[in-house]
This record gives sequence, structure tokens and C-alpha cells, in this order.
Amino acid sequence: MKSYQQVFSELRDKGALVPFIVIGDPDYETSLNIAKKIVDSGADILELGIPFSDPIADGPTIQEADIRALKNGMNTDKAFEFVSDLRRYTDIPIGILCYYNLIYQYGLPRFYSNAAKSGINSILIADAPLEELSDSLKEVTKNKLDSVLMISPLTSDERIKQIASKVTGFIYVVSRLGVTGIKSDLRSSTLQLVKRIKKHTDKPLCVGFGISKPEHVKAIIGAGADGAIVGSAIVDLIGKNLKDKKKILSELDRFLKTMKNVTDLDRNL
Repeated sequence: MKSYQQVFSELRDKGALVPFIVIGDPDYETSLNIAKKIVDSGADILELGIPFSDPIADGPTIQEADIRALKNGMNTDKAFEFVSDLRRYTDIPIGILCYYNLIYQYGLPRFYSNAAKSGINSILIADAPLEELSDSLKEVTKNKLDSVLMISPLTSDERIKQIASKVTGFIYVVSRLGVTGIKSDLRSSTLQLVKRIKKHTDKPLCVGFGISKPEHVKAIIGAGADGAIVGSAIVDLIGKNLKDKKKILSELDRFLKTMKNVTDLDRNL
């Protein structure tokens, strides 16, 4: 199983492609086939969401995916089973993005222990500030996982330093205010945010929220980001082709290879 450090070291001056899907969307078997296709299409790192009934950081596209997965019986135990199954297929880093209520209800020691056993590299909690993460970070260290934390456009320089000091995996850079979702343009403020964070830390930066086009990826990698997180565009593609699962896989392959070609461009060019 590769670590984040290995991946970013191997990529050197190239960017990482970090696709995101919701575990169990639209069903367990199809979701597992989708994850495998994503790996085959060139993903460097995989981010997986555990479906939740009230995903406050997510827009309609991912909310609908959560609902589809929950209706088909997905839960936390099955999510860990899913990762175990996927681990037999790939050694790339796998991160989990979830909400704190899921971890709290499951029990912190049990959650992090089972996460490690299943082959997960990191847990990113979307709705917990740094001040509330001390117990979680202790479990991360205890179970030899990596920490991935978020920085947003509103994060001060001093707070950037505080958050970065707790990161061992990568920093998830939230490209804009609001919830996840496809956007047609990439704001210049996003590129400035990447450059501002780079002044305060050498931890890897992966940018998410609204990254849906090759030109978005090219711009953020060119600004100094180490990776591009592509979520809603993938989940939207799945949602639009629910009646044709073969088409989901072929369209995903085409889309992700296009995005991967851009991350392969040297950041120094």
C-alpha cells in the first residue's frame, strides 16, 4: 500500500489526479467497478465519501449520490468492507471523507481501528474544526494513519500554519466558499490562495470544490498545487447514466484520462 509521501515523491513536478466518489453509489457492485475503473484510468490517489444523510458541505449532486447509496443499504461497516475489497485491486492511497456524526456514533477508537485494518490511508472530517480534532488526531497517530485537513479562502495565515503543522498527508484546499458542485470557471482567487498557502508550508496541496475541466486542473497545477480533486463532475456522470452501467465506465475512462493528461504536465513549464 502506497503512502501519500511516496505518491507525491514519485510525481515530483507533476500533479496528482485525485478522483472522488461516494461509496455504494448507485449500489455496492457498481460502485466497486467504478472505483476500479477510476484506478485503471490513471488516478494517483482516491477519495471516497461515506454516505451521510445530512452532508452540509456538499451540493445537490453529491447529496443525491448519498441518498442513492443509503437507499441501497450502505453503512459504515459496509464502507470498510468496500475499501477492503478495493485494496485487493490497488495499492494507491485511499482517503475517506466523512462527517463527524458518523465517527462519533460508531465510536472513535473502533472507527479508526477498522479504517486502518481495511487499508485506508486517511480520514478527512468535513465538518470538524481543528479545535475539535484532538481526539481524532490521537487515533490517527495510534493507528498509523495520515492526517488530511482543510484550508479555505477564509483561513488566516496564522491558522494556515496551525493546520499545516497537524497534516501528515496533504492539505485539502477548498477552492471557493459554498458547497461542492460543478463550476464552469475557476476564480483567480483560488490560484492566489494556493500561492498564499505555499508561502507558509511545504505540505502537499490538493485543490477541490468545483474542479471539473482540464483547464481548471492545468491552472491549479500551474499555480503550484500538488493535486486536483475531481468529485462532482464524476458523481454527476454516474447520476446521468444510471440506466447504462457500461456507459458509466466508458465515459469515466474517457473523462479521467483527459484530466490525467493535464496533471502529467510539468508544473515548471
